[in-house]
Amino acid sequence: MSSTAKRILIDILRHGEPEGGDILRGRVDPVLTRLGWQQMRRATALVDLDSKSTLTPNWTHIISSPLQRCRQFAEEVSQHSKTDLQVKDQWQEIDYGDWDGMLLSEWRKEAADQFEEFRKDLSKLAPPNGEDYLSFKDRVLAAWQEISELEDGSHVLLVTHGGVMRVILPTILGMPLNRSSPLIIPFACFSRVSLEVKETTLTASLQFHNAAEYESRALTI
Repeated sequence: MSSTAKRILIDILRHGEPEGGDILRGRVDPVLTRLGWQQMRRATALVDLDSKSTLTPNWTHIISSPLQRCRQFAEEVSQHSKTDLQVKDQWQEIDYGDWDGMLLSEWRKEAADQFEEFRKDLSKLAPPNGEDYLSFKDRVLAAWQEISELEDGSHVLLVTHGGVMRVILPTILGMPLNRSSPLIIPFACFSRVSLEVKETTLTASLQFHNAAEYESRALTI
């Protein structure tokens, strides 16, 4: 690779199952359930299907949302791998304002009109007393650009949220951000993106998506 080009790998991990049940989680800050911890530990221990051994990557950087459902697991990985952890507010979930913490059944009714408009216009999603979608999108993509400024050969573990992944992954895939529902992003979803930076040009490609779910099924075949 020439001196004007570099390659960076980013492993993006959504948090596992948090406490609280079927509620909307933006800035509310529940901890992980026991299952949530198990989901994240399994997702980040990539499995070699031939030897059944774990192949946890040697990350050079660990970046996390400050919310407990992300940060506490990132702290564990940082301590275990002796890799520095950067906790950054930019990687938080969208602030749902008055909707935050609502039962999902209630929220779907409360937000239905906004989401109907959102399918036509990104600017229409603006949670009351929260963060409008365009500001959220710009925040996430600015943080994504910062990762591209890391040194050549960096391998990043990014521990974040489902809403954040619904900005990054559709952007990479060229999907409309308000039409991303076919993209399944479950708890502990683990995806890898390769960035190639040549001078001022940034090219991103999705290497795999939701790998832990695929591998767990493959091992049972």
